[in-house]
Amino acid sequence: MRIDSLLVKDPHDNRSTPPHILPIYATSSFSFESIEQAIHMFSNIESGHTYSRYANPTVDSVAQKIAQLESYGLDMEATAVMTSSGMSAISTLLMGLLKSGDKVLTQGNLYGGTTELLKGLFSQFGIETVFTSLADPSVVETLLKNDPAIKLVYLETPANPTLACVDIEAISTAAHRHNVWVAIDNTFCTPLLQQPFAFGADFIVHSTTKYLNGHGNSIAGVVLGRDRDLMRSRVWRAMKLAGTNCSPFEAWLTGNGMKTLALRMRQHSENALELAQWLEKHPSVARVNYPGLSSHPDHELAKKQMRQFGGMMSFELKGGFDAGLACMKKIQFCSFAPTLGDVDTLILHPASSSHLHVARDVREANGITDGLIRVSVGIEDVRDIIADLEQAMG
Repeated sequence: MRIDSLLVKDPHDNRSTPPHILPIYATSSFSFESIEQAIHMFSNIESGHTYSRYANPTVDSVAQKIAQLESYGLDMEATAVMTSSGMSAISTLLMGLLKSGDKVLTQGNLYGGTTELLKGLFSQFGIETVFTSLADPSVVETLLKNDPAIKLVYLETPANPTLACVDIEAISTAAHRHNVWVAIDNTFCTPLLQQPFAFGADFIVHSTTKYLNGHGNSIAGVVLGRDRDLMRSRVWRAMKLAGTNCSPFEAWLTGNGMKTLALRMRQHSENALELAQWLEKHPSVARVNYPGLSSHPDHELAKKQMRQFGGMMSFELKGGFDAGLACMKKIQFCSFAPTLGDVDTLILHPASSSHLHVARDVREANGITDGLIRVSVGIEDVRDIIADLEQAMG
């Protein structure tokens, strides 16, 4: 071999023992040992890695770990496909399951981006969205019975940003009577606080950008399903063809973040409960939305579905839109950022940001009022969080 060729060729992998930490497999493709192996892999006779858009060892390892978490202690084995973001996880699921003429039944108090995705993008492909309150399973049952075009019920619980809860088991039971799938966004809770598969859900999506990673340095998502064949034939295929795959580096960051998930979720939950209790007594606050409060209308349902109540909450200021903006302008310790689930406290005014493009009447009908403030409560000393909000509302 000449020196120019030597420069081009990759060095030999001299690893003698397995690495302690999962490596980042930063490679676009993988070499076959023989033409027969290539034929077998492309014919699905033999499994393995061929091209990183299809599958990558780093991504697959982290996806498998998330699948183990969501099915932990259950009599099932979940399958996971990681994607490039939480929104791409939702998109990939919908592309894999639905076709023109199908309908999605969902709630009005969704994350604003999900509402825009359904109404503004998937509607262009003949997939209609039906909005209703999912609080009453009998209403859901009637809609499913009268409209066979509904193929999927999509829900958030607790919802973003009102923290309203939906009875996963009741909705799943009603949906399955009509051969309709149920998908749930479990980003707020993570598998540590809530396992939707235990209550009958067919699919789970996460923005792993949020609590699973927890450190604000990665954007990725994941789709999980209880039916391995369906995940392979529909969801994985949609990911592969649409190119919504997760990069190895983002998966690696997610995997590292998950190592402290149990510690973080405990502290998020403890801080959020203490902050919610303090806010309930504040004279400028009209309402506090936190499922851990006994005053929350869905408190008993949350106790049934959740092990702890998480770090997400929202509260409504009596002064409306102007009070919301005034509060945001005075925030000092908390971070003003359009995300959630990081270790530090993040605060947002939905009416002027995340739900800006959602019609006001739709927002208000679902509890997303002009004075609503959303808080992703961090793991700092809760006294510092309270002090900042106290001066901001003063």
